[in-house]
Amino acid sequence: MATAYDAPPVPGAPSREEPVLETENLVKVYGRGASRFDALKGVTLQIGRGESVAVVGKSGSGKSTLMHLLALLDQPTAGVVAMDGRPVSQLKTREVSHLRNERFGFVFQQFFLNAGQTVLENTVLPLKIAGVGRAERTRRGMAVLERLELADKAKNRATDLSGGQKQRVCIARALVNEPTVLFADEPTGNLDSATSAAVEDILFGLHRDEGITLVVVTHDDDLAAKCGRRLEMQDGRIVSDERAATGTGVCP
Repeated sequence: MATAYDAPPVPGAPSREEPVLETENLVKVYGRGASRFDALKGVTLQIGRGESVAVVGKSGSGKSTLMHLLALLDQPTAGVVAMDGRPVSQLKTREVSHLRNERFGFVFQQFFLNAGQTVLENTVLPLKIAGVGRAERTRRGMAVLERLELADKAKNRATDLSGGQKQRVCIARALVNEPTVLFADEPTGNLDSATSAAVEDILFGLHRDEGITLVVVTHDDDLAAKCGRRLEMQDGRIVSDERAATGTGVCP
């Protein structure tokens, strides 16, 4: 069966020499019989290394399902997800978990912080899962908190933070493993406009300055417009794939 990395380049797309994520005929079905719901209906997609991509669409369009499959948080009913040209289906469960922890970072609308732990403890959780020693976890955690101007909050409990500070902790946690791809699912959905702007500046600054591939699922047209590429989904399919007129959305 042909896979996404066998597909010809898309005209006008970024260089295909280093695609980071690809799908071929991706299908996701929930339930059976009368309760069956086809969340994805044969999605073929290529995301170049260093792109910033917004996935938009109404609720139920399939955008969050697509992100979960791209991020290896779920398995497709049919079709292929490939990373760096290798179908993920060829990997063992432990290898998939390791790949996800090592290469991906996640920022969600719901903060998913452990209220009883400190900011530093929340930040270094991916490193703890990866088996990194305490001293190295602390060093790397403090370094990323310093970058996000949260070092002075390292010993604070998550419950003591404002919404904007909690989202910055989530970004710190997403960055502590130096990921290749950062997935953001409605990252500003619970924030006021000023805090949203600050979080957006952080995300796009990381994309611009460090070349992180950024995949954003959002209802926010203003946020989507800041990405170099916009994918619109409807009824489980990509119905529009547009690139910003000012550039390719790929970091130099």
